[in-house]
Amino acid sequence: MSTLRMFRKKPDDLGFFGKLGFYLLLILGALVSIFPFYWMFVVGTNDKGAVFHVPPLLTIGDQFFENFKRVLEKSDFFQALGNSLFVSSMVTVSVVFFCTLAGYAFAKYEFPGKNVLFVFVIATLIVPQQLGVLPTYVIMAKLHWIDSFKALIVPAMVNAFGIFWMRQYISSAVPTELIEAGRIDGGGHFRIFWRIAVPVITPAMATLGILNFMTVWNDFFWPLVVLKNKEHFTIQIALQQLFTTRDGLDYGMIMSATFTATLPLLVVFLLFSRWVIAGLTSGAIKS
Repeated sequence: MSTLRMFRKKPDDLGFFGKLGFYLLLILGALVSIFPFYWMFVVGTNDKGAVFHVPPLLTIGDQFFENFKRVLEKSDFFQALGNSLFVSSMVTVSVVFFCTLAGYAFAKYEFPGKNVLFVFVIATLIVPQQLGVLPTYVIMAKLHWIDSFKALIVPAMVNAFGIFWMRQYISSAVPTELIEAGRIDGGGHFRIFWRIAVPVITPAMATLGILNFMTVWNDFFWPLVVLKNKEHFTIQIALQQLFTTRDGLDYGMIMSATFTATLPLLVVFLLFSRWVIAGLTSGAIKS
């Protein structure tokens, strides 16, 4: 119970030793979180035998560019990276836009069957994603979208979690009085949404965007099902191709490619981290 009370307090209220222990705990957690990424980089900068080194090798080597050169020889790495960036960006923009619109409608409008429809939306979260693969594949085949980016983008343009997330955030963050004031001033539905609601819910939109970007970027199963041509491979499929070799697994090459493929996620998170943290912690702290 004493530990729980410590976390409920602000760092400035803990005293010198309390603050010291608090920040030491934070530093320890950060080091534990960073270590797997650092070790991946260490293996990527050494030869392929470094992963089997006992004790684990912790010093950075000088083989990164040699390892990455072999990556470029065995795969179209940068093309796959660009494909993933394009697909993830398109899906993220569409999800943020459409889920915000749907969440705004569920939160601030009254229409027949609203609650029943929202229950059906939430119910889709219970259904495993794998159960929808076959019917979705049949639809994509009938539309002749197999082996195209449309098969990756269109089915993912809106999702139930995004609608639920935005609906809950808008319900608590956007006062109904502001909506009514906009209507009295003669604003249309979309103008009120764009000028009044969107500036208030920017943290939630950023949070939804970064979570969705990471999900699409890391998706392996669906691209593996619908993509056939190497020119359309996403980065996860390209990385998987590095494991298909007759000479044994070259872990230095694989880790150098994996490290490089992870960098865009880190850049995106660092750019939007302020809004993401604000969106996740909104309402968690009472003044």
